[in-house]
Amino acid sequence: MCESRSMLKNLTTSQVGGPADQLVVAGTEEELVSALATADAAGTPVLLIGGGSNLVINDRGFRGTAIQIATRGLQLETLDTNTVLLRVAAGENWDACVEYSLVEGLSGLEALSGIPGCAGATPVQNVGAYGADVSQHLAWARVYDRHLGTGLTLHREELEFSYRDSLIKRTSVAGSPRFVVLEVAFEHTRTDDSAPIRYAELARRLGVAPGESAPAQLVRQQVLELRRSKGMVYEPKDVDSHSTGSFFTNPIVDVSVLERLPEGAPNYPVDTDGLVKLSAAWLIDQAGFSKGFGLEGTEGFSLAHGRASLSTKHTLAVTNRGSATAEDLLTVARAVRAGVQQRFGIELVNEPLLIDLTL
Repeated sequence: MCESRSMLKNLTTSQVGGPADQLVVAGTEEELVSALATADAAGTPVLLIGGGSNLVINDRGFRGTAIQIATRGLQLETLDTNTVLLRVAAGENWDACVEYSLVEGLSGLEALSGIPGCAGATPVQNVGAYGADVSQHLAWARVYDRHLGTGLTLHREELEFSYRDSLIKRTSVAGSPRFVVLEVAFEHTRTDDSAPIRYAELARRLGVAPGESAPAQLVRQQVLELRRSKGMVYEPKDVDSHSTGSFFTNPIVDVSVLERLPEGAPNYPVDTDGLVKLSAAWLIDQAGFSKGFGLEGTEGFSLAHGRASLSTKHTLAVTNRGSATAEDLLTVARAVRAGVQQRFGIELVNEPLLIDLTL
């Protein structure tokens, strides 16, 4: 276990954030539990950092202990002739986990390729993209319960998954998660075919109808290309990827809201009757915020002096153009949120965690 004091911006994809009082790098499960138990016993605030892809941290830093989850481990367990359990340590890189599953001939996670961050964070937010989400294949998450000071296993049905939400996300101790993921397990079928393609744009690129399958490796390739075209695969040299990915979730609203939106507004049914999911990107664009909003030469240049802007590839990402502060990012996000509220009466909700910040 390594302890130090360093700038947290170096551990995040948005590249903002000051120092923590203490930074602990936990390379083993035992080190992670020990660091949590020590901080909790002392009443010290805790900030958990995995891949840092869903955090916007205050420029003043974090007054407490930041724990970087750096655990490693991938393990396959055969359940029957065609079914395999893929067990993954919380600190494993998520995209590497997806790639590994496909190399082993296990389908199911291919549409989630290219999402930055660590495996342990995926059930917290019920990470999803292109018509797929983690809950469709997650069997269980083994967690450390900070309230009881012990480990336990939460199975899929106990995690109460919904859109970008879970029991883990909703359960906290003084604003910090009560349940800290140690390991996740995904149930797979051995096949070269993908899970059914549910996203129309991806289906078109693959030349299949929605609901049909395609070669899983080809699906991964197409998803990575799509994500890169939108700046949604983190790459050090691409400032359009220096963000938290989608800054806002897609709003879920009563179907009656469609009556006050322009005809043809994208909307998708959800499991709950009477509700539909809207496209946050479409709302942002229709409210007058185009790609690159905030850059020099655009209406919003004065907001953050060009240091932060919407991505030039996708209106859902708020990007650090090289020297932005956390407040620069939030200044752009606030303008977008206010504009959508004024135009459509819909309040956008931030997807990343804001550490000691308020949108």
